[in-house]
Amino acid sequence: MLARKMIGKVLIALILVVGVGVGVGVGAGAAHAFAPLEKVIDQAEAIRSSDPKSFLRLLKQLEERSDEADAEQRERIEYLKAYSLVFEGKIDQAVTSARALMASTKDIDTKFRAGVLVVNAYALNRQFTEGLRQLESSLSLVNDVRSRDVRHQGLGVAALMNLQIGQNRQALFYSERILSDKPDGRTACLARQVQLDAKHNLALLGADDSELTRGIEQCTREREPAAANFIRITLAKKWAEQGQRDRAITMLQKHLREVEATRYPHLIAEVKALLAELSLEKGDMGAAEAYAQGVLAQSGNLTSTLPLVKAYRTLYEVAQQRSEVEKALVYYQNFAEADKAYLNEVKARELAYQIVRQETLQKTQQINLLDQQNQVLQLQRKVDQQAAQNNRLIVMLLIVLVASIGYWAFKIKRVQLSLKKMAETDALTGICNRHHFTIRAERALAECARNGEQAALIMYDLDHFKNINDRFGHGTGDWALKEVAEASKGFCRRIDVLGRLGGEEFAILMYGCDLRAAARVAEDCRVRLAQIDTRETGHVFAITGSFGVTSSVQSGYSLARLLSHADRQLYRAKHLGRNRVCVYENESEAVRAASNVLELPQRERSEHLGA
Repeated sequence: MLARKMIGKVLIALILVVGVGVGVGVGAGAAHAFAPLEKVIDQAEAIRSSDPKSFLRLLKQLEERSDEADAEQRERIEYLKAYSLVFEGKIDQAVTSARALMASTKDIDTKFRAGVLVVNAYALNRQFTEGLRQLESSLSLVNDVRSRDVRHQGLGVAALMNLQIGQNRQALFYSERILSDKPDGRTACLARQVQLDAKHNLALLGADDSELTRGIEQCTREREPAAANFIRITLAKKWAEQGQRDRAITMLQKHLREVEATRYPHLIAEVKALLAELSLEKGDMGAAEAYAQGVLAQSGNLTSTLPLVKAYRTLYEVAQQRSEVEKALVYYQNFAEADKAYLNEVKARELAYQIVRQETLQKTQQINLLDQQNQVLQLQRKVDQQAAQNNRLIVMLLIVLVASIGYWAFKIKRVQLSLKKMAETDALTGICNRHHFTIRAERALAECARNGEQAALIMYDLDHFKNINDRFGHGTGDWALKEVAEASKGFCRRIDVLGRLGGEEFAILMYGCDLRAAARVAEDCRVRLAQIDTRETGHVFAITGSFGVTSSVQSGYSLARLLSHADRQLYRAKHLGRNRVCVYENESEAVRAASNVLELPQRERSEHLGA
């Protein structure tokens, strides 16, 4: 069941992983029972994605004939068994089986295939951190993989995984690496789809449509309608951005039956959500509503997805323009919930990427530290050898040895202190990371509780930060985060705690500060962020933040409760149009949100829904 629900999100990864041999016919089960074992294994490999029932029947035969298999054949059968567990949604069992195969095999290709299967299993189970860790480990073997098809499978998963977590440049790198390695037609089609999607996200597509049309033609020739229509979605978005809305609608409507025939929920939802948006912009309310309802019909197979957010937003707009207030309110509430779920999903993927990147950095530093320690040991050995050869210099050499050990001990101590600081500090901005912020904030709250002092928490999140990364690159995004952290320091006293909670989310715990004073500080900070001059990056863009504020009077001295209430106000600020401060005042948030939605001016509602 889980595999079916997530197949839309990891469709291309699974297609790449299952390989390129499809369409091989399978005869009766009795015929295979007398076929050579190697031939049965090859047939099972070829049909494992195109004909699951026949694949499982062949796999059962292989298990019954396992005593006939040599070591290499047994490993191939073990891989197919792990693959079947993923296909059936038994993710934990699949990971255990694949990891056992990785540990036992000496064949690089088999180890690489099993590792890629583990990555797909973790992606299906939304364990992005574990999936990225395994992906990094598997990619270290890619240059030693002998089979070109197996190599392309791993690179394809890497391309799609990076595309899902917003790392478009990495996705582009891996997809172009496949295309430069002479792939077969089907693999080239799938890699081309990821390449074009990443290029569109990075604004690297040319003014004409030749790249996209060639990609569509290539996938059509390879009989890959899903990939061809994913590229058509990219082309339709490009046309819409160029003001060719009617042309985009006509193309999507022309291929809608073909899209529905694929029975891929995610693809169908993407196309209908885009048609709903474009129809709404055109003023065709009936079509917009029909396409949006079509997305909702797929909602049982979609969770935390952008098409669902777009569909509810379209239905809200239609109901609002028809003055159907009750429907508008219901659709808006559904939109808000879907939008929050989607944002949480995006943040979870970005956080997983940041965690793995930080772990990689720490591993590199640990390796450097071990190299330094190894240099100390080598120096000691040289000194001992020299002492044995020349007794007259033994005193001098011992002095040199002691001095060297002291020097390296001093350096190691400095490295240890540096690592301690890195463990407490966000590597990019230089302020507290989430773990250290939590420790310091809880200590400060405990002290406030003992002394009868108030405390306040300000929580804020940068608006449209993903757009900055996508449009101008992660270098510009990192620059923006540093500037925000530097600007935020100016509003903190030495007794306050400033930290980066993850991604573009920050928090300030203010010691001895009431709610009103904290709200003023948040407003000043909001204004200061909006004044940041971005021209030194070579780009001009706005940096704004949405703020949520609460205090110990309203939320008590529990950090978790303070964060929860401030986070709720932050999301309220997001939904009210962003770039504003919302304060927690113990009111019913659902009632307040509904009231504010109905009282918002038309211009503000349009800005919020278009954000």
